[in-house]
This record gives sequence, C-alpha cells and structure tokens, in this order.
Amino acid sequence: MMRLRHSLRWALIKAAVAGTTMVALAFLIPLGLMVQQTARDRAFTAAERQAAALGPALAITTDQDAIARAVASTDAGAQGRMAVHLPAAGAAGAGTQSGAGGGAGGVASAPGGTAPGGAAPAGKVSDGSGAAAVAGPAAGATIGEVRALAADVASAGGQGRSFTVEVPGGYALLQPVAVDTARTAVVEVFVADGDLTRGVATAWQVLSGVALGLVAVSVLVADRMGARIVGSARRLAAAARSLGAGDLAVRVPVDGKQAAGSPEELREAGHAFNAMADRVVQLLAAERELAADLSHRLRTPLTVLRLNAASLGEGDAADATRHAVAQLEREVDQIIRSARRAPEDAPAVTVGCDAAEVIRERVGFWSALAEDEGRRWQLAGADRETPVPVQRGDLAAAVDALLGNVFRHTGVGTAFSVDVLATGSSVIVLVGDAGPGFTDPEAALKRGEGHGGEGSTGLGLDIVRKLAEATGGDLALGRSAVLGGAEIRLRLRSRPDGTVPARTGRRRGRGSLFAR
Repeated sequence: MMRLRHSLRWALIKAAVAGTTMVALAFLIPLGLMVQQTARDRAFTAAERQAAALGPALAITTDQDAIARAVASTDAGAQGRMAVHLPAAGAAGAGTQSGAGGGAGGVASAPGGTAPGGAAPAGKVSDGSGAAAVAGPAAGATIGEVRALAADVASAGGQGRSFTVEVPGGYALLQPVAVDTARTAVVEVFVADGDLTRGVATAWQVLSGVALGLVAVSVLVADRMGARIVGSARRLAAAARSLGAGDLAVRVPVDGKQAAGSPEELREAGHAFNAMADRVVQLLAAERELAADLSHRLRTPLTVLRLNAASLGEGDAADATRHAVAQLEREVDQIIRSARRAPEDAPAVTVGCDAAEVIRERVGFWSALAEDEGRRWQLAGADRETPVPVQRGDLAAAVDALLGNVFRHTGVGTAFSVDVLATGSSVIVLVGDAGPGFTDPEAALKRGEGHGGEGSTGLGLDIVRKLAEATGGDLALGRSAVLGGAEIRLRLRSRPDGTVPARTGRRRGRGSLFAR
C-alpha cells in the first residue's frame, strides 16, 4: 500500500478524484438548491390554487353552511388546513312603504312581526315592497381552523393582495377574495414545513449518487490509464536493469499489443532505449574486434622471440626463456578467443582449477628471478589440493600480477612470502613483502591509477580484484605483520567441485584493511 501511495498510478487516481469531485460539486450544489426552491414554490402554488377554488363560492354566497361545504370539498379543507374569514354583514337602509291609504312613517310588515320603529328583524332587510330578504351571516364569522393572527388577516383584507406569514409549524397563505363591491373575505391556507421540503431529501440522495458514480467512473478510467502508463514505465525500467546486468539482447516493446495505450513520450523513450542498446552491442563488438586485432598483432614479435629462443641452445636460462615465450603465446591465443566470443556465448558454469598447483607453478617460475636478485621467499599452505571456481589461466595471471608487483615496487633483495589458506567456503591467498608498503591503498585499487613507475599500467590489482569478485570474494590491501611491508589478500569463494554457479553474486567493495 505504501508503494501505491507514492506511485504514478496513485497520483493519477488522486487527481481524477479531485477533479471529478470539484465538477460534481459545481453542478450538485446549484441543482440541490434549485430542487429545494422548486419544492417551496410548488407548495405555495398548490396553496394558492386551493384558495382560488373558493373564489366562485364566495362570489355567489356568504352563507356559512355553504362556505363550510365548499371548504370541506377541497384537499386543504379536508385536512384541516384551510380557514375562511367572512366579512362583517353591512346594515341595509330601511325602506318606507307607499301605497293606497299609506303615508310616511308607515310600518312595514313582515312575517313574524315587526320590530319597534319599523326596523326589520335582525338578519333581515326590507326590500321596500313589504317582503323581507336574507342579508347574510353574522358579522366577522370564520370557518375552519385559524392559525394566522387577526391583524395579518385584516391587513390582507385591507390591502387586497395575498401574502404569506409565518405561523407555528409552517406558513399561512392569506388570499383576499372580493365578495361584492364593498366587502372582502380572506381565505387562509396553511402550508406545513414538511410540504416545503417534500422530495428534497430524495433529490439530494439521487444527485449525490450520481456524483459518486461519476467519481467512481473517473477513478476507474484513471486507474486503467495509470496502469498502462506504469506498466510501460516498469517495462522500460526492467529492460534498463537487464541491460545493466549484461543482457545485451533485451529490448523494450514499442509496437503491438503490449505497447498499446502507452503514452507517446514513453514510446519515444522506448525507441531511444532500443537505439542505445543497439549502439552498446555495436560498441562492444567493435571493442572485442579491436582487442582481437591488437592481440593478433603481437604474434609477429612473438614469432621472432620464439625463433630467437630456439637458437639459444641448451641451459636453464634458455629453457626458461622458451617456456615464457610459449606461455605468452598461449595467453595471446586465449585473449583472441575471449575477445571474439560474444558475451551471451559465455558458459554459465566455469570449470575451476587447483589453486595450490597453480600457485606452486607460478612461485616456482618467479623463484628463478628471486634468486638472481637475492630475495628470500617462502611458500606455505600449497601442499594439498585446493579447488577454486576460476580458470587456470586467469588464476595464473592473477598470481603473476601479485608477484610482479613485489618485484616492481620493492628493491633488490627484499624478501616476500606467499601463503595459501583454505576454509570451508573460500580460499585466501596472502602475498606479503618486506618493502615500504602502500602509501595510499584506496588509490592503489583504482583502475589505472597505480604508480608503479615505468612500464606500469595500474591495471594489475584491478584485474585481480575482478577475478575475486567474479567468485563472490574480494581483494584487500594492508600491512604484513610478519615482514612489515605490504600485504595483499586475495579471497576466492570456493565450491567442493571447483565450479561457479550460473548466477554469481558480485560486489564492488574493496574490502577492509587488515593486519596478520
């Protein structure tokens, strides 16, 4: 999970989540507010329709029973949410009766008797013909459950326009309705708070679900895109590691199904990597040919040396010279064969040799020169078989490089020693001398930086180090506790059969200084 959090794929997912979330919120919030306002408007519009439904009834009559039946016929009235505030009944003017035998101040008669002063009974008004007419309900009658304040009702009736007022549990719509030219009734419709938000929660849930769905889709798309990009980058990294490990045949796929969906930039990087790998192969091939050609050029002087050595006659010096020339020819032939052999053709398992035998042979070769220069020498530990996983020629070259350094860097007469130590997992070769020792061991191990005077290339110790590291061993420089001068420790990892496994661990470290 920690690797995912810091990967390009996770970065693309986070970017997709952030971008889609902002876009979703940009439309989710306005839509949610619009839905909320639409629900509010819908509730008040329904209330206005309920109030308007009583307009025709109030225009016809103000009878309480008739209005009560009209109120009950509406949805709001049936739910107890509607009230009608009727206007006060105005007093009609008392008419005078005229006719035969009648005069001013006559009393109008009506069924049920007359009131004093000739006034009609309450609730009745005279029509001037002696008949009585019903005038209307009692003054200020109200039908239904009232929630608005009387002052708000009076204000609606006086202003002649509808408005809403806040009441406990919601709002009340006050709608004035003209009963006649002089009177106005007020219809009150209650709108509960729940009506104002009906369907809003569901709408928010739907919009949130849509937003989450968009985020999920964007994450899925970003993950797939990231997987393709990361896959291409990982293939490029794996190819680079393989090339660094020595696999010169590795290439990055830039066409076909495996490269489908990769960004153009990564495909260009793949083309550049493949071109670099091809160039490396060409350079290595040219280097091998150059090494082979240079080695082949040594054959001519070697032939001259061999002919001259053959004419030296008999004797130890002549035999040693001929032996050295023959060995030199073998080494040149080995260099040519190795240079012309492609790296991929190298054997996976290297046949080893007996380190003790090779060391005895090389020390014996250098002993003749040591006797000429008056050097005391000692060989210890090379009396039993010691298999090591390196080729005989390579080990001989390494021992020659170590002993050659003794003769090159110390004065005539300086003693030296060679010790062979065999353990269960490694073979250690110690070459010490009584010379001045190493002034800078780190610089001495750097390739080409040795200071051995005329004829020194500074490559000897580096060749020995590479041989040791090829087996999983190492090379270290220090001071000899016995002779007092320099001491070189060559450690070779060994196997019972003297072979190297197909995959050998290699280390670039130079080891630590030591004293023995």
